[in-house]
Amino acid sequence: MSEFWNQKYGTPDYLYGVDPNAFIKEQLQDLQPGNILFPAEGEGRNAVYAAQLGWNVLAFDTSNEARKKALKLADSKNISLDFRLLDYQMAAFEPETFDAIGLVFTHLLPPLRSTMHQKYLEWLKPGGTILLEAFTPEQLNYSSGGPKALEMLFTREQLKADFKGAKSIRIEEKIITLDEGPGHQGPASVIRCVVKK
Repeated sequence: MSEFWNQKYGTPDYLYGVDPNAFIKEQLQDLQPGNILFPAEGEGRNAVYAAQLGWNVLAFDTSNEARKKALKLADSKNISLDFRLLDYQMAAFEPETFDAIGLVFTHLLPPLRSTMHQKYLEWLKPGGTILLEAFTPEQLNYSSGGPKALEMLFTREQLKADFKGAKSIRIEEKIITLDEGPGHQGPASVIRCVVKK
């Protein structure tokens, strides 16, 4: 998988742009900065934005090309970024480490998806927040990005099951217009989720 993403990210342009995801940007305004994790963070747009707001950011991705571009973006903003080269199966953090976790189009095959979602809950502090935006199965009708495999797309029922044990979970499905670099352009069917532990 890292080879696939190294090819995707191995261009001068930022595949998904340098500005933060709109949902993440909106939600972070309401949270008190603390420790935040960005798994599969790609080229660093969300991690850099959170660091600018005063968050203590830890990010990881499987792609070294993505990591290099994330660090370059952070450097251009005079920000120091803890960005690690990690595979999902190798990611391990102490329980109750993070105040927030940002999941931006982090599409995984089951059962790894549900396994990781439970791990995120474990790594979250009590009272912490998981912010998730992903594509729904209806995204197969659009050409604005995302995986073409149905089993990698998210439904409301899956997310409720994946985050069982959470104090609360708020889910919204909607059609939006993506404008995130060349990789995400046009109408899209997304699911947005705010999980509280």
